[in-house]
Formats: sequence, C-alpha cells, structure tokens
Amino acid sequence: MKIVTIYTDGACSGNPGPGGWGAILLYGEHRRELSGGEARTTNNRMELTGVIRALEALKETCQVELYSDSKYVIDALEKGWAKSWRAKGWIKGDKKPALNPDLWERLLELCEKHTVHLHWVKGHASDPNNERCDEMAVAESQKYK
Repeated sequence: MKIVTIYTDGACSGNPGPGGWGAILLYGEHRRELSGGEARTTNNRMELTGVIRALEALKETCQVELYSDSKYVIDALEKGWAKSWRAKGWIKGDKKPALNPDLWERLLELCEKHTVHLHWVKGHASDPNNERCDEMAVAESQKYK
C-alpha cells in the first residue's frame, strides 16, 4: 500500500464569509498542490473540504499521514466524535445538531477507504507545508472578495 503524506488548511475572511482551502499531497518525489474556495462559507467547512478534496484525489487505497492545524478536524476524527455524531443521526452529546454533517459524512467514507493516521500541527509555526497550504487557502478566499 502506498504511503501518502497530506497537509491541509482552510481559511475564511469572516465566519461566514469568503473562504478557501489548500492541500499538498506528497508521495516519493511527487508533490501535488490543490486548492479551491467558496464565496460564502465558514472556516470549519474549508478545513473539512481541504481534507476531503485531498483524499478524493487519491486514485487507489493508501496509507495516509494527514497533517492539519485544525483541532476541529483532528479531534473529531481521532476521538471518535464524528462517528458518534453519525451514529446518533448527526446529534452531538449535548443534544445539539452536529454542524457540517454533509462534509463529515463524506470525510468518514473516505477515512474508511484509506488508512488515515492523524497529526495535528501548530498553525503558523514555521512548518513549510502547513504555511504553503495556508497561503493557498488565503489566496483562494481572496478571489471571492
């Protein structure tokens, strides 16, 4: 099974507001950058979209080393919150609706296809790949201003 390293980030100017996401996929000597955005969205939706688009870009089942500065994404996957929300019909433990169920559903499907190892990285802390993802996300968000 191929081992692919993925870095992702999301950005939003206002919340909601114009947003963007960036992703970097690394495999051996290969490097692929992806990015996109939306006119009216939230930061968390962009964080999720970056991960989803990166995983969707994989052409076969892979082992993925996923790096994100989003505690929302990492914690919800690592601590099983997203699976619990899905099992309860997208209701959280506090009985409130889980936000972004459409994106969480797709992300969980992709995580079931691939073997995903999660890594939280501190944002804006000189990790070159995280910084590049942030640059792409911000540039995409600015296209909608």
